[in-house]
Amino acid sequence: MPIKMNNIPIDYYDEARSVIFGHTDIRPEILVILGSGFSRLVDLIKKSTRISTHVIPHFPCGNVQGHPGNLYVGSLGKTSVYCLQGRPHYYEGWNDADMRFAIQLFAHLGVKRLIVTNACGSMNPEILPKDMMLIKDHINMMGRNPLVGEEDNDFGSRFVDMTDPYDPEFLELAETVAKKMKINYHKGVYVGYLGPSYETKSEIQCFRQMGGDAIGMSTVPEVIVANRCQMKVLGIASITNWATGLASEPLSHERVLERSNQIDIVLSEWIRQIILQLAKETRH
Repeated sequence: MPIKMNNIPIDYYDEARSVIFGHTDIRPEILVILGSGFSRLVDLIKKSTRISTHVIPHFPCGNVQGHPGNLYVGSLGKTSVYCLQGRPHYYEGWNDADMRFAIQLFAHLGVKRLIVTNACGSMNPEILPKDMMLIKDHINMMGRNPLVGEEDNDFGSRFVDMTDPYDPEFLELAETVAKKMKINYHKGVYVGYLGPSYETKSEIQCFRQMGGDAIGMSTVPEVIVANRCQMKVLGIASITNWATGLASEPLSHERVLERSNQIDIVLSEWIRQIILQLAKETRH
């Protein structure tokens, strides 16, 4: 007999939705997830309401430094947005159902697009710390998949096509905006690693040979679930450090947060301009 993973009753989503809708009348169709240490985008959101994720029933609230656990609801320009400051990570001990819940909740709320960001390490000598990388694809080296478990068709099939997990048109839009803003960016492949320890030198060499450009401990689970929910996904990786073997200094979470703060201003404005441009194209 296979081990049955926890399924999530649809009532859980209804209970969480009731709490969120009890705080705001805004109904966004865009969700932004902020990576470790990023916070300035929330200052750009107009008429925002802050909801602690700790008061949202069944929400998997992480406790990692740099992920305070807040959901902001407001607008960028004329576009309503959810902005999640804090995400669960597999390395905290969450199970597959926990890792599904947040994204499927937002699908339940009506979200159609996801912009996901992260702080990560570069394995590519041409992609430097403080650079930003549009994610064109990923390699899942976590040994986990959030869709594992009993069949649950509330949000679509668990047999999800991952040919284009990062929407090509969304990616093209982000590139267009970056060029207008004169942002120096890269495109590359993100490797998702379980953590919480950093990778060994041999692992980094292996992942680089596999085609990886940057590596981190998040993003992949959210993107898998978002594709299940038929969301259009844009991924932006912020390079905060060199990966093991390329770094001249020991890796630490504190250094990641320090570099995130240095990237935060440009990243936040880039995301804001992407959403503004998306609104213009949608109106046409």
